Amino acid sequence: MFGHQTRKVDPIEVDASSLTSGTSLVVTWRDKRVVVRHRTEKEGKDGEAVNLADLKDPIARNANLPADAPATDANRAAPGKEAWIVMVQICTHLGCIPVGQEGDAGGWLCPCHGSQYDGAGRIRKGPAPENMAVPVFQFIPNTKIRIG
Repeated sequence: MFGHQTRKVDPIEVDASSLTSGTSLVVTWRDKRVVVRHRTEKEGKDGEAVNLADLKDPIARNANLPADAPATDANRAAPGKEAWIVMVQICTHLGCIPVGQEGDAGGWLCPCHGSQYDGAGRIRKGPAPENMAVPVFQFIPNTKIRIG
């Protein structure tokens, strides 16, 4: 009615069985790009080695955790599946789409104004004020991910 379109906000299920270490896929959920990445062992170790005091945004921004949870690598990953990252692939500066596996931090680089995120989606350089958001998600059971 009057051009109104219903927006799908139900959870989606993503088959991640084809993702091997070092690969990603992008899905659309709630009209947003969500990246699912199966990180390499090096990406995980690099993320764990980051000192929280060195982070521009010390908050995890993970909808699965309390709002004040610290931005440790574990708090950005899937519980029990720390090699996996699920996050909204939108720069927190002005909403551009960061490019994966680029930039000095080895994660995502925003082509618009140069914000750089690490492999866990934490802002490391540039004008973006916050880490990329982690949506509500869970593995069901091992190869599918429910987002939302």
